[in-house]
Amino acid sequence: MKDYEVVYIFHPALSEEEVGKRLERFHQLATRTQGAELLAVDNWGARQLAYPIGAQGQGYYVVSQFRGNPADVSEFERILKLDDELLRYLVVLSEGEPTSGMSIVAEVPESENRRDDDEDDDDEEEEDDQEFGRGAASPPEFSGGRGRRRRIDGPRIELLNFKDVGTLSRFITEQGKILPRRTTKVTAQFQRHLGRAVKRARYLALLPYVQSRER
Repeated sequence: MKDYEVVYIFHPALSEEEVGKRLERFHQLATRTQGAELLAVDNWGARQLAYPIGAQGQGYYVVSQFRGNPADVSEFERILKLDDELLRYLVVLSEGEPTSGMSIVAEVPESENRRDDDEDDDDEEEEDDQEFGRGAASPPEFSGGRGRRRRIDGPRIELLNFKDVGTLSRFITEQGKILPRRTTKVTAQFQRHLGRAVKRARYLALLPYVQSRER
């Protein structure tokens, strides 16, 4: 048995009851083997798509997690492909991501918070020096970097969730390209996870492939 996560994008015209009936049929198929089970269902409801899928600008999102037999999952995906009211779906092995669009972050010890506060004071002095031409500011740094200070808001990311659009967007340029490591200062492992997460988010119309130029 393996743990899976599936993100469904249903046609927005479907009612909640109609979506529920489809989910029940899908999940019965995915968990038909003894020992398989449905772990979680998170109904996001209707959302604006980052780009149109077919003629649709909205989709009805549902995220489910289940423990199943890989052989059953193959048949499960075949049935999903036959549903005309399913705009798109993605089945992946679960790594422990929440069903919501949130990443898992590390708890920051109180001692580190105090150290960061002290460094904030030092940085303010450096910024004052730069303003008057007496110093050079350090480059921006993000979680996972080796620099003296993390410039990204919040604690370090332990598990990047491909549904976490807010965090992913901070690593993407205005042209829709992923920022390189030389800019973000993240680890090679985080950069690989970032690339995979962005590809999944784009496929699910959570992120656009190309950023809009409209202001």
